[in-house]
Amino acid sequence: MSSRELTSLRQRWTTYQDLPTLTEHWYWRPGWHAGRHFYTWHLTFQQQPALHHHVTDLQQRLAPLPGLDLVPLDGLHLTTQGIGFTGEVPDNNIDAIVAEARQRCAALPPLKLSLGPVDPDAEGIGLLVQPWHPVERVRTTIRAAIAAVWPVVPEPADGFRPHVTIAYSGAPAPTAPIRARLAELRHLPPVTATISEVSLIALRREDRTYRWSTVATAPLNG
Repeated sequence: MSSRELTSLRQRWTTYQDLPTLTEHWYWRPGWHAGRHFYTWHLTFQQQPALHHHVTDLQQRLAPLPGLDLVPLDGLHLTTQGIGFTGEVPDNNIDAIVAEARQRCAALPPLKLSLGPVDPDAEGIGLLVQPWHPVERVRTTIRAAIAAVWPVVPEPADGFRPHVTIAYSGAPAPTAPIRARLAELRHLPPVTATISEVSLIALRREDRTYRWSTVATAPLNG
């Protein structure tokens, strides 16, 4: 773990110790409402049996705790770079961004990631992703693809923290019992996953979870 990643993890653990209650994750962000879809680039985790086994084990230990909505295995994702709501982005723009992303991502190698330990914040519990730099490089590449089509790239370039959420906060429940359980889980060893593509998806919220359809993929072939 790099010094930057370790410092970030320690800061979140320290902050979490002073957090009295969870923050409800499922409030409506600006522009969102039921039935609306959003174009975004994500890393997804299909066909990752080691990760799925690890997450299942963690979620079984978290399930008795109040206030948590467990993420289904087919909903595991690493948020990477948004584009915009599907009704607001012309199809020819999407086609051009996908073409640029495929060309640029083809030069990047597949991602070999370590996932863990558990990494909580006010709105949920995730897995720390290591190393950060290759994921950040994928995001920078996707942003460059968007910039080749649009004069302004959505979402800030800074402040990105790779993580994979395994449980969202579904209610303002007290954190004390969650902290106690996480103290038992934070020492479990991480698992590895190899990701060979980044996916453009149409994301929606449904029954207190995120669902999506895959629009296109950009292989990592370098």
